[in-house]
Amino acid sequence: MFDNLADKLQEIIRKTSGNSALTEENMSEALREIRRALLEADVSLKVVKQFMLSVKEKALGEEVIKGVNPSQQLVKIVHDELVNILGKENSPLNLNGHPSLIMMLGLQGSGKTTSAAKLAVKLKKEGKNPLLVAADVYRPAAILQLKTLGEQIQTPVFTIEGSTNVQKIVSDSIEYAKTNGYNVVIIDTAGRLEIDDEMMAELLLIDRVFHPAEKLLVIDAMLGQQAVSVAENFNAQLDITGIILTKLDGDSRGGAALSVVQAAGKPVKLTGTGEKLDALNDFYPSRMADRILGMGDIVSLVEKAQEVFDEKQAKEFEKKMEKAEFSYNDFLNMQKQMKMFGSIDNILGMLPIPGLNRETKETIATEGEKQLKKIESFISSMTPKERANPALINTSRKRRISQGSGIPIHEVNQIISQFEQMRKMMKGFSDIKQKVKKGKIKIPKNFGSRFPF
Repeated sequence: MFDNLADKLQEIIRKTSGNSALTEENMSEALREIRRALLEADVSLKVVKQFMLSVKEKALGEEVIKGVNPSQQLVKIVHDELVNILGKENSPLNLNGHPSLIMMLGLQGSGKTTSAAKLAVKLKKEGKNPLLVAADVYRPAAILQLKTLGEQIQTPVFTIEGSTNVQKIVSDSIEYAKTNGYNVVIIDTAGRLEIDDEMMAELLLIDRVFHPAEKLLVIDAMLGQQAVSVAENFNAQLDITGIILTKLDGDSRGGAALSVVQAAGKPVKLTGTGEKLDALNDFYPSRMADRILGMGDIVSLVEKAQEVFDEKQAKEFEKKMEKAEFSYNDFLNMQKQMKMFGSIDNILGMLPIPGLNRETKETIATEGEKQLKKIESFISSMTPKERANPALINTSRKRRISQGSGIPIHEVNQIISQFEQMRKMMKGFSDIKQKVKKGKIKIPKNFGSRFPF
């Protein structure tokens, strides 16, 4: 989502690298460009003014002028201010209560119902036992949608068929949760195309009668400036506890994410970054600032790896690599696990690759996805025996695989050659690892200090 803003801010910072110090003269143009970049990203004018005032004060401060590297100084200043307007630190969900009540709020089409299901998936991974409550009684499709999502994620959905009494639905759902051992109740409230008195009256009733621990406002990141007024109105009426930003992977300018925290004075707690029902993540302002400034987000990448990769299967892969027994079946299983990370574009955004602009990233991601689909088609055209034993693939089998996959024979040869090279390389790394373990290869004590990581 922040690609345009990220490209511009990174380019502005690169331009300062040739200066010996940050001065009022060489900073004036950089600050003008930063202001322009923020406004083009649809950040609210109030937030832009606050951001620029703080950056200017720090950039022209006496302690900064004496710095030896203006580019790095500017990176730190801009990074710190981005973290500040994004909420400073991570705000975890408040899950106090028996059961804990979470009220989902938002306009129709914001992704509220889907976010309720995603939240249930996330909480189940964390050891909770959630119950979804269909409290949008005005839109039958909303109840059906929540039931369908509940079936997909194997989470029960409480509803009273034909009832429009929201207070009774919520009250009975809480009793049901207590009786059946559900420790989190997620209430999917009614959405509207716009905020109105009737909508707010119903939400206020739920809030004042049941006192939910969390009142989460779901905002579509594609809304831009409208997101600010939505956040302000909901917070003024209901005193929300946090925000869920959806569609962060969409092609928006990023202004909503940089504006809603300041507008409502409440933190972004969770973000949705995809259509998959496990695509809801905790929000960390510092990590988002890192990504905007091209520093990547290695911590989130490692956390995702720990969540996605099966440790037992990884050890089996390692043993096969040691013996050069890595098959096409193993490669296909590895590729399936990689898909659980998300798109290549999303992975690239988490890696700190200097000079990787939006266009280059899109090209790499597009070509990478094409290649992965081609390899999947190639392997799918093999027999089970061929997948398990690559040595069986002779000239006639290659022709059959080529015809079955629609991949030209010369590309089939290339893929097979690359696979064999990969197996040899893995075997080579494994041999080196074993020799290090046995002490046949000595690594100098200061070896790690020679590298900048």
